[in-house]
Amino acid sequence: MSIEESGRRGLAVPSGRLARVASLGGAVTGIAADMAARGIGQAVRGRRPSLRDLMLTPGNVGRLTDELARMRGAAMKLGQLLSMDAGDMLPPELAEVMARLRADAAPMPPKQLKAVLTAAWGVGWIRRFRSFGGTPVAAASIGQVHRAVTREGEALAVKVQYPGVRASIDSDVDNVGALLRLSGLMPEGVDPAPFLAEAKRQLHEEADYGQEATQLQRFGALLAGVEDFRVPALHAPLSTRDVLAMSYEPGVAVEALAGEAQALRDGVSARLLELCFREIFGLGLVQTDPNFANYRYDRESGAIVLLDFGAARTVPAPLCVALRQLMKAAMADDRTGMRDASVAAGFIGPDTAAHHAQAVVDMIAIGASPFRAAGVFDFAGDALPDRMREAGTALALDRSFTHVPPMDILYLQRKLAGMYLLAARLKARVALRPLIEPWLDG
Repeated sequence: MSIEESGRRGLAVPSGRLARVASLGGAVTGIAADMAARGIGQAVRGRRPSLRDLMLTPGNVGRLTDELARMRGAAMKLGQLLSMDAGDMLPPELAEVMARLRADAAPMPPKQLKAVLTAAWGVGWIRRFRSFGGTPVAAASIGQVHRAVTREGEALAVKVQYPGVRASIDSDVDNVGALLRLSGLMPEGVDPAPFLAEAKRQLHEEADYGQEATQLQRFGALLAGVEDFRVPALHAPLSTRDVLAMSYEPGVAVEALAGEAQALRDGVSARLLELCFREIFGLGLVQTDPNFANYRYDRESGAIVLLDFGAARTVPAPLCVALRQLMKAAMADDRTGMRDASVAAGFIGPDTAAHHAQAVVDMIAIGASPFRAAGVFDFAGDALPDRMREAGTALALDRSFTHVPPMDILYLQRKLAGMYLLAARLKARVALRPLIEPWLDG
């Protein structure tokens, strides 16, 4: 038996560290040269263009997007993490780049895929399977997923990491950081170094499939008695740092439910929102990647299949306490309590200017508005994600506001915003207060 050939054209991933440094570094250099040339040309004509105007030309945007997508790995993943769609901190000028990076990546060519699997499993690995699909069912920033059936008849989903990703994380992140500094898009006074250091740490964890295997088993154990959800079972004999094998769980993309009955859309959205609260306040462990592809619906059993635990994070106990207080104050529309809890959680600092603190509290109040609803909150009839994004963008564009919340806060904010976006996509109507109140008494 051989790997079934992919019907989608593959794109080889630059796998050597030097090749990746040269490739992305070359893009940085090329964009810098273009900016310099345009700046000189406009200066000669008596104009004084801003750095962002020089960088964000159609040519430079296209060059940056194409290069990050070709590199995959940390370069592409970092671009996704910086996306404004989940309410993150960068200004909107990079929205086009980030939106394009959220699309599925091109798969590896069959030859490169075979080489990666041979390195992981040894020569002759194909004989372990009745079938191994060469066309990935998903291809993203760090790896791609294939369906397979073992000789014993076990249906598996096999996640294969792109070659060279782990070894190039630091250099990839440094090069993307150079682009941020070059662009002038970071608010004045904000040092991107802590964010980039955290991105490296998180990406090293995500690129270690051994670590993800542990989190997969951990979530499976924590949710074992919860019938509404199903977590794939680890297939340890075929799992390594570069390959993660797990049971194949049938299901349709949760986004495919957008045309289904209202009751089904409401129920799925309610379960995922309640799971978010359970993770934060009950389990103390959160899968922080809100990508819709991480949730599938099994029509036969009615269970929601949970995927991709590489971005799982433990919630520190003091943060959990602060967030409980913040939610209680927000639900009561207690602005003084919200400000105090925001300081405790790290949304603002104790010395943050009053008008900035008020802006942050106002933004949190917008996000908490569904919990103040007396009954059902209509995600379809309320432009909540847009209002949250507008408030976040206004803060990001205020160059005098330089406070950066702890990374734990940013990841949890991104997760909750992702759940809001999903509920809005499904046009769901959900009563949120009964879902979260049981988790606020701890």
